[in-house]
Amino acid sequence: MLGRGDAGSLELVDLSGDGVESGRRPWPAADAAAVVTARPDTRWVWADSARAYRSILRAGSRVARAWDLRLCRRILRTAVDPAGRGPLGPADAWDDTAPSIEDEGLFVVGAQDEPSVDEAVAELRRQLRTVASAPDPTRLTLLLHGESAGALVAEEMHLAGLPWDAQVHERILTDTLGQRSPASGVPERMAELADHVRAALGDDTVNLDSPPKLLRALRRAGIQVASTSRWELADQPHPAIEPLLEYKRLARLLVANGWAWLQEWVRDGRFRPVYVPGGVVTGRWASSGGGALQIPRLLRPAVRPDRGWVIVDADVAQLEPRVLAGMSRDLRMAEAARGRDLYAGIVAAGAVSTREEAKYAVLGAMYGATTGQSGRLVPRLRRAYPVAMRLVDDAASAGEDGGTVQTWLGRAAPQPDAEWLDLASAAGAEGADPLVRDRARRAAGDRGRFTRNFIVQGTAAEWALCWLAELRARLDALGAVGAPRADRSGEVFATRPHLVFFLHDEVMVHAPREMADAVRAAVEAAAEAAGRRMFGSFPIDFPLDVRVIETDGVTPHDPPG
Repeated sequence: MLGRGDAGSLELVDLSGDGVESGRRPWPAADAAAVVTARPDTRWVWADSARAYRSILRAGSRVARAWDLRLCRRILRTAVDPAGRGPLGPADAWDDTAPSIEDEGLFVVGAQDEPSVDEAVAELRRQLRTVASAPDPTRLTLLLHGESAGALVAEEMHLAGLPWDAQVHERILTDTLGQRSPASGVPERMAELADHVRAALGDDTVNLDSPPKLLRALRRAGIQVASTSRWELADQPHPAIEPLLEYKRLARLLVANGWAWLQEWVRDGRFRPVYVPGGVVTGRWASSGGGALQIPRLLRPAVRPDRGWVIVDADVAQLEPRVLAGMSRDLRMAEAARGRDLYAGIVAAGAVSTREEAKYAVLGAMYGATTGQSGRLVPRLRRAYPVAMRLVDDAASAGEDGGTVQTWLGRAAPQPDAEWLDLASAAGAEGADPLVRDRARRAAGDRGRFTRNFIVQGTAAEWALCWLAELRARLDALGAVGAPRADRSGEVFATRPHLVFFLHDEVMVHAPREMADAVRAAVEAAAEAAGRRMFGSFPIDFPLDVRVIETDGVTPHDPPG
């Protein structure tokens, strides 16, 4: 363990697997990277990887394994000790979000706002006792290790950055949006569309970017809609609708990934978003800056490896339905998925007639659809795959009754809030108002749909964490070869393959060109290993779509000459 000692120094504490201390010694905070380098096989324990590991990385060292106390406590609190009457005790500072880092360059391990090493040791022991009290400590430990490994990956990807060609990005913006007006800054294509919309509405002054003003203009033109959502507008047969929908599409691109985004988030040929591991209640990651989880397909050509390097891009086919088959132990669904597109397998089994129907049916089953095409097809899926459907139906029933559910490894869904419980109580009282009972039924249905999806999406996030951890270890085993990258800001990655992007079911690895085949094999082997780690010998596979992105010649972020 590394933690804050006296006078801002580091304290290095040796602990056994059950938290028994076997020795400690002080260490200068500036030498944290040297401590890590000297002990490559250690599982390091610290308060927050986002703080401790970031400074170690910038000093040129990496760790193989970690235990992130704050991330692990978040999982344990909801999964084992939500009422605060177990080993974790009442909520305290460890339940708070880690302090933000406004200037990365100023932080060193041992800063005064970090918990002391004694506080960290005590917290680790509480967590270990909590794990031991869980119904399945083995699975829960795998989740905690995976969450902590994800935190390491997040910091490494932030430092390494995703190779990004700013000139290609600008060219795509100009081709799509048009040249920016020097006076207004509005791209010419958007200005033209706005003029068409205003002319069709008979209103030369309406602000298309103001939903209330646009809604009033639409109604004055006889377009009776309740909102300006593109789903509602698309059904309206009016000459203003087509250019308005196109304007809204371009406006989303301009706001989310336009020139301002490019200037703020891409520097020296690298896009460095801020990842937030476990930022969603299901365990999926979030992003607190840069919108890493919303890179549109239109801009994917801007992802460019350095000269002499490639990007190996891989995503999983139908991850969540495959996870559902694995966690439910539904052999028939696993057979439909084996070695092929799962939706095609469902069609081949005779459950539905087309791949599109299979997709709608599976999505409806996981999200609780009761109407429309999905709602119509779900009963067919229930007949074809009763084991898998029983799992999500039971999760929905538990949620509707105010209970909670857990993922395959043990992450728990949040408890119902006080408002939900009060409404359920009022609806159950004798002589309750029918309107109250109707509201309660709708609230129960909403929660049932949430818990139904929670177990599948959360378990898919756990599989992805195992994939990341397995792949990170396999990339390290490949070693370092080839010429250094063009970008040297992350020296620790300059000559070795490394992860640069992660999005739910997709990873990108930046690697020397001569290692492309080895990296591809590592990505695929890691997916297979993640499936075994999660589901043992159950016969469910996780096929990947793998692409190798190459760039010939000198790219704009290569050094001159």
